[in-house]
Amino acid sequence: MGVAADIIIIVVAALIGALIAQRLRQPLILGYIFAGIVVGPYTGGVTVGDIHEIELLAEIGVALLLFALGLEFSLSELKPVRNIALIGTPVQILLTIIAGYYLGRYLGLSVVSALWLGSLISLSSTMVTLKTLMSRGLVGTLSSRVMIGMLIVQDLAVIPMMIILPQLSDPKAGLPLVAIAVIKSVVFLLVMLYVGRKVLPWLLAHVARWNSRELFILSITAIGLGVGYATYLFGLSFAFGAFVAGMVLSESDYGHQALSDIIPLRDIFGLLFFTSVGMLLDPSFLLANWGKILSLVFIIALFKGTLFSLLALLFGYINIVPIAVGLGLFQVGEFAFVLARVGLETRAIDQDMYSLILAVSVLSMVLTPFAADMASPLYRLKKRLFRYESIQTENIPPSGLHDHVIIAGGGRVGQHIAQVLTQLHLPFVIIELNHQRMVECKTAAFPVIYGDMSQSTVLAVSKVKTARLLLITTPSVVTSQAIVKQAHTLRPELHIIVRAEGIEQARALYESGVYMAVLPEMEAGLEIARQALFCLEVPVVAIQQYTDSVRQQLYAPIYQSSIDQQLLTSLGNIKNMLEISWVALEPHSHLISKSIQEAAIRTRTGASIVAIIHEKVFYSNPKADYSFQVGDLVAVVGNQQERNDFKKLAEIS
Repeated sequence: MGVAADIIIIVVAALIGALIAQRLRQPLILGYIFAGIVVGPYTGGVTVGDIHEIELLAEIGVALLLFALGLEFSLSELKPVRNIALIGTPVQILLTIIAGYYLGRYLGLSVVSALWLGSLISLSSTMVTLKTLMSRGLVGTLSSRVMIGMLIVQDLAVIPMMIILPQLSDPKAGLPLVAIAVIKSVVFLLVMLYVGRKVLPWLLAHVARWNSRELFILSITAIGLGVGYATYLFGLSFAFGAFVAGMVLSESDYGHQALSDIIPLRDIFGLLFFTSVGMLLDPSFLLANWGKILSLVFIIALFKGTLFSLLALLFGYINIVPIAVGLGLFQVGEFAFVLARVGLETRAIDQDMYSLILAVSVLSMVLTPFAADMASPLYRLKKRLFRYESIQTENIPPSGLHDHVIIAGGGRVGQHIAQVLTQLHLPFVIIELNHQRMVECKTAAFPVIYGDMSQSTVLAVSKVKTARLLLITTPSVVTSQAIVKQAHTLRPELHIIVRAEGIEQARALYESGVYMAVLPEMEAGLEIARQALFCLEVPVVAIQQYTDSVRQQLYAPIYQSSIDQQLLTSLGNIKNMLEISWVALEPHSHLISKSIQEAAIRTRTGASIVAIIHEKVFYSNPKADYSFQVGDLVAVVGNQQERNDFKKLAEIS
């Protein structure tokens, strides 16, 4: 079957490798590389017959990888961290190249090979870092935004490296050929930006009108690979052209759809690329040079980790951010494989150096999740050894915080609570660790503190000792328990209301000492059922009895051992409350322009007015001198006869 049989072998081996990597909680690309080693020419057993054909197909994977990178590229993502991303990252790349050059010269490499070494180790892994952040639930934090911003610039730096480094591998090239390559790139980029913005969106618009998903996928694939091939004919990198095509399409109305459609194809061909990378790795080389490999991993990790941390400090980031950035970006990334393949093809580096770089990259990627987990313990150690750093606060009232509500979590739930408290003029403060949400709270003018509520320093800033109530909106029971423990250490009598995802979580939180655990999914389901019963014209009393019964059945197992039985009693008494009806006052109503006192509502009907809504303004327990107006929504409480009498009174003309 020729190359078809080789592809089948690779896909099956990659699946097994990916399953192993997933089970070990490692990035899938490590499984692909491992599969490539197993089916490569340096190991026995099932072996791929024609590696060269696979390498040709793998080039499509590189092109699609950069095409998708271009589609994902967005300057808006760099705005919050633009200084460290646009200035700090080039500094990091330059300093790492210099350090790598001297390290290469120490190892006996030539000048050109040493420059290649520095360039290869200067890049970190976007895939591994994002996977690590997502698995730890840290996407959106300030440290993650710094890392992603720097990774975007690093990924962009791959393009000029792919243009310049191959020219340096030819001793006769010198600066003229490099300058020619740069000029060609600029000319091609300008032509693509001008023509592409006009032609490509127009083409995709026509294709989209036919409502054919298959044709749309074929179109974007043809654009990515076709522009890449045109770039190759122009004398530049195939992958560079694919990146430019993706960058142009990202600004069109079809960029998001193009990205979602190209990702599966990118992943399949990317599988071939990473597997072909593993095929070139000789296990015997690893065994013979394990000491050198471990030493290089340690030196590179120490240098890059320290450099990233120092840059974060120099650009004004404090607390855990420098530690998290250093431990998150120390590795050698997947684009080093792309560059190393180019270096191997141009003979700028030999097979031994390629295997060395590959081994260092893979090992550093494997260590990344474990190193990232050390950020929090190291930060706690730092706080014990050194003075506390200031915590970022926004919109805190000049008079400070006193008799206030603390909201732990500024997501949708926390912000909704904040809106209610703002309308009722009740003091509060939000504690939020996610930087994006903190910015949202700041934009909404909510008082917010950036920090981890489970840390004693943040609790001190939130003035928990003078707070009236603590609301925890995070769905994580572990996080909630940590917050409860810290809060009760400082304020044992503080009432804490938490969010729980189920009965077992709620019970665990009650055992931690919370005042009330709310089950959002149960409450949402109950409200949907209640509204459905209203639409089916089920009597209000029956609906209330049903909801009371459900709440007792669901909450009783939680309350029976640890909560005051008065809570159950109060739930049971809900059905005995008087019902409320809302009546809209029409222009012909007898009540228009009369005050509540003049209308003698209570005397004539027996009902009581408890609320009025006029032009979206809510009046609770309106005073006797309130004058009724057209369009008022009047809430009256009483038995059925009393409420019917009020409705008749309101309709008299």
